Amino acid sequence: MLDRRPSHDDLVDHLVRSTSLQRGEAARVVLDVLAYFDETTEEFVRRRHRELQSGGAVNAEIFERIAAELPHRAVAPPELSLRQLRRIVYG
Repeated sequence: MLDRRPSHDDLVDHLVRSTSLQRGEAARVVLDVLAYFDETTEEFVRRRHRELQSGGAVNAEIFERIAAELPHRAVAPPELSLRQLRRIVYG
C-alpha cells in the first residue's frame, strides 16, 4: 500500500541547503511548523491560556491578549468575544 502522506522532502532539502540545520533537524522544524498551522482556534486559545497563565498573567489580561493575537493567525478565525474565549477554556 502506498503512503499517501504528503512528502516535504523538497522543503527539508531547501532548509538543509540554506541553513546550518542537519537533515533530521530540518525535518523536525518542518513538522513543527505544520503542526503549528494545523492547530484549531480552540487548541490555540487553550494553549495560549496555559502559557500566559504559567507566566503569571491573570485571566482579564490573558483573554484580552488572546483576542488581540487571534486576527494575526495564518487563517484568522471570526472575531470571538471575551466571553466566547472563556467558554473555550472553561467550557
